[in-house]
Amino acid sequence: MKKINFFLAIFYLIFLFITFSKPSIAKGLQTNGIEQTPKQMFYTGNVVRILKQGEKTIAGIKNPFQILQIRILDGTDKGKLITIDYGGIVSLTPQQEVKVGDTVILQNTQNAPNGKNGYMIYDKYRLTNIIYIAIVFFLLVILIAGWKGLGSLFGLSVSLAVILLYMIPQILSGSNPLQTSIIASLVILLITTYLAHGVSKQTTVALFSTFVSLMITVFLSSFFVRVTELSGMTSENSTLLFGPTSHINLQGLLLAGIIIGTLGALNDITTTQSATIFELAQHEEKASFQKLFVKGFYIGREHIVSMINTLVLAYAGSALALLLFFVLNPQKIPYWVIINNEDLSDEIIRTLAGSMGLILVVPIVTFFAAFVFDKKVQQFFRNLI
Repeated sequence: MKKINFFLAIFYLIFLFITFSKPSIAKGLQTNGIEQTPKQMFYTGNVVRILKQGEKTIAGIKNPFQILQIRILDGTDKGKLITIDYGGIVSLTPQQEVKVGDTVILQNTQNAPNGKNGYMIYDKYRLTNIIYIAIVFFLLVILIAGWKGLGSLFGLSVSLAVILLYMIPQILSGSNPLQTSIIASLVILLITTYLAHGVSKQTTVALFSTFVSLMITVFLSSFFVRVTELSGMTSENSTLLFGPTSHINLQGLLLAGIIIGTLGALNDITTTQSATIFELAQHEEKASFQKLFVKGFYIGREHIVSMINTLVLAYAGSALALLLFFVLNPQKIPYWVIINNEDLSDEIIRTLAGSMGLILVVPIVTFFAAFVFDKKVQQFFRNLI
């Protein structure tokens, strides 16, 4: 009953936190001179027939094309059959080509040359399959992890809610992205850690250790970004934010991305390492601080080696196109110039700052967990009580 009341109180606090701290995005955008883009109308359609299929040669390049008959599935033109020329001007990949029975997303444009509504294929419709895959994922988590898995799913929803309902609106309204990400991280940590692992001394040690390690990571990443003079304008999306939304601190946005990206890995290590120390203490009659710290640290080193490799691979996967360009090097630019480029330097700093935070978290959580079980420490608190 106490745990239920605790979680209800936590959810109430997060509700108040998001409700009263959510800024007006529209107001922030208007004051910065952003013009609202024209509304586009999107519908779904079903490919009824492929009238023609082949290749068109444009500027010496052969581009696949399809002439399709599509039935509109919703909107004012529901049930209407339309003919669409798909591809030709823009090259299609084999995955983009459609077949009879496929559902596609149609974009309706109001400025067609003939003055009538014009339709074009915007993308393949895949949302239903994504939902099915997500359901399988949820069932698998609950089946394998049981009630704790259900708690982790609730924690996942809380994390997304904090990011989408608090962090993103605050950044769009002009708040400092780094400060906002720190606040969001602390709220996520407080709620999701207890939801996934339960309320206990072991979880509290992991939570406190994650907080300390996160603050160290914030300091390191801030220092590295400033020393290397990274601007944050490394991706196409970041570049689009520059200008009409120049009130957004792109360097702070870069730091916020590092913090949020590292948070999950930090929490994973602290909860695992804390559980390890607590398990060792249960099998040690004389659980001295030194013995627990040495044994726990030895185990933690193995975990940290694999976790760093995981983090590096995750960053490499997200920057795979950049790495391909680095190896291909069509313009034969010296490699030291490419490495110095902000795009690649961004990924290097992300990896190094995050990895350093992960390295330091092992001795930190091991220290705090072993400290709790030290006989002298326990006796000290008994005397205080």
